[in-house]
Amino acid sequence: MPSAPRGDASITAVARFEKALERDPGSIGARASLALALSDRVLDQMSDSATVDLARAEMLVEQALSAAPRHALAHFAKGQILRAQNRFEAAIPAYEAAVALERDWAPVLAALGHCKFLAGAIGEAIPAQEQAIRRRPRDRRIANWHWRIGMVHLLQSRTDTAVRWLEKARRLNPGLPGPRAWLASAYALQGYPQQASTELAEARRLSRDGRYASLAHHQVAQSFGEPNRSLIEQTFHAGLRRVGVPDT
Repeated sequence: MPSAPRGDASITAVARFEKALERDPGSIGARASLALALSDRVLDQMSDSATVDLARAEMLVEQALSAAPRHALAHFAKGQILRAQNRFEAAIPAYEAAVALERDWAPVLAALGHCKFLAGAIGEAIPAQEQAIRRRPRDRRIANWHWRIGMVHLLQSRTDTAVRWLEKARRLNPGLPGPRAWLASAYALQGYPQQASTELAEARRLSRDGRYASLAHHQVAQSFGEPNRSLIEQTFHAGLRRVGVPDT
């Protein structure tokens, strides 16, 4: 199975799969791959129009699954679309369908564990990412997996450990805005305002949807699940407030 794009690579992936679909309009693989690239572009905060990208991705996935109900990549793309729409409970069966077809597919295992965390099972998050890292240490998504581990450590107030994972995520993919925003929060909580400000500025520059302009913007752009709301407020949002992110 192909590795999905990460960070700014998701932008070029969309163009690549657009061309593939133009060359072969009937290709199920091209439809599923383009749907995945579009949803990844949204999840990586690289989309200029998330609503448009996700609507098109949904259409492509429906077409792919209608023609090939056991297409693992299409099920993975469906899970990513649903997660990008904050429909975490609905995304889990889509990921599970992909895993049933490709049991050792590390990116799907990682996404499934992350989605279960977003749905309230925080204990599922770190083991799934660690498993993915062991299985695919050179995967292009590996920065996301380190980011998610750092995220959970921060939510559970293990700030020093969180920083180590988030710094590695940043090192693995400097163009990904999410780890930088979480580092900004963690550095602020540690009492390093200059480092926090630097990371926040980079997160704001890299993210295309303005989600780090305020906490209200962030809550609209990205949900971490209702079960995690208080943890987000006590840790991630608390750190962002310290570094100067306003509530509205």
